[in-house]
Amino acid sequence: MLESVRLDTNYILRYLLNDNEKMATLAEEVILHKEVHIANEVWAEVVYVLEGVYDLEKEKISTVLRSLLQADNIHVIDKYNLVKALEIFAQKKLAFVDCLLCAYAGVDEVCTFDKKLQKCVDMQKS
Repeated sequence: MLESVRLDTNYILRYLLNDNEKMATLAEEVILHKEVHIANEVWAEVVYVLEGVYDLEKEKISTVLRSLLQADNIHVIDKYNLVKALEIFAQKKLAFVDCLLCAYAGVDEVCTFDKKLQKCVDMQKS
């Protein structure tokens, strides 16, 4: 049985970016060989840093993170809606947190005063 761990944003960033060889190697070992739990808040921060600090394109961020989510040992609260949020993120001019809310509009009512988010929510309902 694999050991279970929870990762913070920096562990995922080092793994994805490989910008510090020692840290990237440690992160890779954990991510590939343990049962990994990642909170939605961590995913949101990873997206924020990749887009805001590293200036990566939304489509690339979405693709890389959806690929990581395909691993059987990566666990999240709601993989379906997280993947859906990443797909929305690649297509819309919305912050990732809004994309996550938009994805949840398929299962819960989302209340917002944000017009762009409301438009996304309305599209999810139809």
